Amino acid sequence: MAVYLRQLVAGREFARQDRFAGQMANIVYVIGDDQTRRCLVVDPAWDIDGILEFIEGEDLGLEGVLVTHYHPDHVGGEIFGHRISGLAELLAIKSVKVHANSNEADGIKLVTGLSESDIQRHHAGDRLSVGEIDITILHTPGHTPGSQCFLVGGCLVSGDTLFIRGCGRVDLPGGNADQLYQSFTQVLAKLPDETRVYPGHNYATKPVSTIGDEKRENHYFNVRSLEDWRRLIGTG
Repeated sequence: MAVYLRQLVAGREFARQDRFAGQMANIVYVIGDDQTRRCLVVDPAWDIDGILEFIEGEDLGLEGVLVTHYHPDHVGGEIFGHRISGLAELLAIKSVKVHANSNEADGIKLVTGLSESDIQRHHAGDRLSVGEIDITILHTPGHTPGSQCFLVGGCLVSGDTLFIRGCGRVDLPGGNADQLYQSFTQVLAKLPDETRVYPGHNYATKPVSTIGDEKRENHYFNVRSLEDWRRLIGTG
């Protein structure tokens, strides 16, 4: 078995003509089985035609969508007066299930207009497969109540929970600093150091890190207490 994983940066590999997409620097991931050529796409937004063209050009068959969280720059909808294409446009072309955390599904429906039948709800520790590849779902609330990360073949697709040398915001609706602290200390910090980290935005000088490097270099991993965390993140 061989994991297929590709990192597509908005404004570079897709949405090249959209300056706003380039500024937001969202990253879309295609995860699949390199042998069966079946795949899932993570957080498709901004340029659905471009993303699907990439998948078709790689001779992959799309079987579903993984969603890290419900914010419009990851699933489509309205943000800052800007309309972003996303899940609704993708499902109009390709009828596949959207895999989301149970706590996030209602938010996804609200911002995208999807129906309950479009979404498969998941919980912490759920697993799903694409081809012969298994994906483990980690519930990592804090940025939003249902934020989730995906663990596949020693790689962590971390959405807006964990950035390279940073972490997700908690000052948006649904954000919770205490939950994010628990996600860092009780979930992410317990992953093997060699786990490769693939974040939801291209905010750093490099596109990929490891849990070990983040433990050493990311100050959010080195907070001694919840009280210190609250002060650091601006809620204490």
